[in-house]
Amino acid sequence: MPSPDVRILAQAAVPTAAAGAVAAVVSAVVAGGKGAIGALVATAVVILFMGVGLYVLQRTAKTLPHLFQAMGLMLYAAQILLLFIFVAVFRDTTLFHPKAFALTLVGTTLVWIAAQTRAHMKSKILYVEPESTTGNKPGNSGHSS
Repeated sequence: MPSPDVRILAQAAVPTAAAGAVAAVVSAVVAGGKGAIGALVATAVVILFMGVGLYVLQRTAKTLPHLFQAMGLMLYAAQILLLFIFVAVFRDTTLFHPKAFALTLVGTTLVWIAAQTRAHMKSKILYVEPESTTGNKPGNSGHSS
């Protein structure tokens, strides 16, 4: 991953991990040890799903830029669907507190999206390739009038 992509990933993952840590503490107080485990599992799932999604989206932007917007919409829809499936599969689990898991999953997903949006808005990513300084000057076609 190039440097701007790593920065965007870090700027999204760090606040999400912090929100997950807060959720784990709150869940531990409210629901005990299983609540904390549920919050930590949910945080890990969100960081994993969203991180992989960001990687796929960045690869798509570089290799198939004409599919970037459609891929982004499809990717977010798939991520939300996978998260709902994950919640449904672990709804009746005894490994962790399901309600703490579900609430943390929703909360950290929202934090990830907000942090990723902020990171993209603050990044200085060129969307037009700058002209070479060794070539012709802008407006000069190389022909004399």
